[in-house]
Amino acid sequence: MQNPVEDISVDIAVELGAAEMPVHQLLRMGRGAVIELQTLPGEHVKVLANGMQIAEAEVVVSGDAIAVSITEIKRADP
Repeated sequence: MQNPVEDISVDIAVELGAAEMPVHQLLRMGRGAVIELQTLPGEHVKVLANGMQIAEAEVVVSGDAIAVSITEIKRADP
């Protein structure tokens, strides 16, 4: 019998970085536009589940792929 918890969907996101720009510049961006971030390979990034940080990870580049390697699981405060 399958565990019902395994059927729950969770939205996972990785916050790779942030950028600040004027709204008019954002509105002029089109398909294929590139937003430069300050995060470099090997730096720590946030891993979010349903908008809450659950872990930290390092950015890993392998060929053309960008991935993250989990370095720390965040524990919930009691």
